[in-house]
Amino acid sequence: MPFETLPAGLLAWLILVIVFAGVIQGAIGFGFPFVATPLIAMTSDMRTAVITVLLPTLALTVSNLAASGPLAPVLRRFWMMPLYAIAGSAAGTWLFVAAPRVPYSLLLALITLAYLNLDRMGRGERPLARRHERAFAPLSGFAAGVFEGTANVAAPPLIIFYLALGLTPAMLVQALNLCFLAGKATQFTVLATRGGIGLAQWMATVPFAAIAVAAFFAGLRIRNRIDARTFRAWVKRALLVIALVLLAQYAYSLLAREA
Repeated sequence: MPFETLPAGLLAWLILVIVFAGVIQGAIGFGFPFVATPLIAMTSDMRTAVITVLLPTLALTVSNLAASGPLAPVLRRFWMMPLYAIAGSAAGTWLFVAAPRVPYSLLLALITLAYLNLDRMGRGERPLARRHERAFAPLSGFAAGVFEGTANVAAPPLIIFYLALGLTPAMLVQALNLCFLAGKATQFTVLATRGGIGLAQWMATVPFAAIAVAAFFAGLRIRNRIDARTFRAWVKRALLVIALVLLAQYAYSLLAREA
């Protein structure tokens, strides 16, 4: 729906959600669309949620890349990851069309929980991944793309890979957002050219992007005050939340089918 026609209560809810998700993005370096999209869709519709979140997500991704330190080392090391993710996304979309009833969200949740259990036993950082980074990078990037195309969630495979490498918080955030930038830029291009969304609708979300960036920098202050160990603990808790949400979505889909 046109944003200028939104009720005041709904507009206030949109701003509240964007501020909340923006602070989370600043504090841990990711999570804005995962938090904001379902909360906005609860009170409007999925189309409004996607349009509202997309430009703020792009703005936050660029802000994350710029605010996390020099980008050149990350580009030299991980420039190929977005390419792997794009290839995986194409394969995942095809897979979803060919086999839509496969429980992709359940599979991703179980993989994430298995990793967290290994980490709890002190096996999260694998020397094998560090020794064979070039072999594991395509697998991680491609898997992220596949789950983006099937479960609409790309972060867990990337986070697991980067945590296994023992990256610093700044490098982990930048490496993640390189892939997110490629994915969201592609999504914006498709919606802008094929989605029937006019310039006026996109421009109406620019204030939301500005609010999201302001909230992001508030969250960034939190990230800058914590040490690397605490940051990694927060990232793992975020992974747990993602896994639990995926399990809840799968359970809800089963109930909906039975009804």
